[in-house]
Amino acid sequence: MNGFIFNTTKSIIFRAGAAGEIGALCRQVLGARVLVVTDAGIRRLGLLDPVLDSMRKQGAEVTVFDAVEADPSLQTLMNAVAAGREFRATAVVGFGGGSSMDVAKLVALLLGSGEALDDAWGVGNAKGPRLPLVLVPTTAGTGSEVTPVAIITVGEEEKRGVSSPLLLPDVALLDPELTLGLPPAITAATGVDAMVHAIEAFASINPNNNPLSKMLALEALRLLGAHLEKAVLDGRDRHARGAMLLGSMLAGRAFANSPVAAVHALAYPIGGSFHIPHGLSNALVLPHVLRFNAEVASQVYAQIAADAFPSLGDIPVGARCGAFINELQQLGSRLGLPPRLRDVGIPEDALPKMATDAMKQQRLLVNNPRPVGEEDALAIYRAAW
Repeated sequence: MNGFIFNTTKSIIFRAGAAGEIGALCRQVLGARVLVVTDAGIRRLGLLDPVLDSMRKQGAEVTVFDAVEADPSLQTLMNAVAAGREFRATAVVGFGGGSSMDVAKLVALLLGSGEALDDAWGVGNAKGPRLPLVLVPTTAGTGSEVTPVAIITVGEEEKRGVSSPLLLPDVALLDPELTLGLPPAITAATGVDAMVHAIEAFASINPNNNPLSKMLALEALRLLGAHLEKAVLDGRDRHARGAMLLGSMLAGRAFANSPVAAVHALAYPIGGSFHIPHGLSNALVLPHVLRFNAEVASQVYAQIAADAFPSLGDIPVGARCGAFINELQQLGSRLGLPPRLRDVGIPEDALPKMATDAMKQQRLLVNNPRPVGEEDALAIYRAAW
């Protein structure tokens, strides 16, 4: 067996209502002055109020930066850093979806280390230390609360990332109650995003793909496959919501150590150029990337098919890969997600530039079971269009 490194979040708290107890649960981590990073929508919904009250009851001073947008910009990140520096924060809480948690990770790093962001971009370049960090997801999809990666939009379109174990939080606090109000469309897109994380982590050819990541990916697929449609159809189903949040976290732990590949690489230009949400961007290219990969990865996909969709276990192994890909495509339709790139306003003449942009994501493409060149990317986009 090949050697591997498995990095993970030090403490994971999973319990309904836990967000309202964050002050007591995380008191020793957070210290006296806490910067909370979130978005304006979360603030308006009032989801943050019990969290702020809980920390203040424990004697902490708290300030909120609530200007994070989807696909957060470099300027937003630096504004958050400035807010934390002015406040003299002793710790950071990221509260919200993947965008808020990604910004919080980098704010904690830059405030704690004083290093230049330009020196931290890429894999393993961050030096640290960072400030204490607690992450609280309000969607079930990104898994960002347990991943060592943060993605920022630089300029108009480019997605750039920092990947380092330093970005793993001290505590990931998962409260299913926070996800009960998610609209069906967001539930669907983020849920498919989590499934993509598990699928790509399991099939990744990264040298660090390992038995722990595979085990986590399989359990994630079982939870997500069994509960995604239920969560979309009935957003108040607490059992389904809890299963989705847990499955998303397990998928995050899997791909944190066995990195994702071409689905994400081809999704980034969709989000960067056309501001399509990340989960939906993944869903749009997922079946087409898997069909491309099936030439070399059919046995791998057949191996996991019945974990996501138990009925596929009755299909002969030789036909299971194709059935798995078709089922994923049909799942998107059942969930009400747009099926094609043209359905989200992407013109056909944009596809060549998207293929060129996808080639910038070599840190992801090297993990793909089958090599992807620019012409391959263009063919995949055309199939998805």
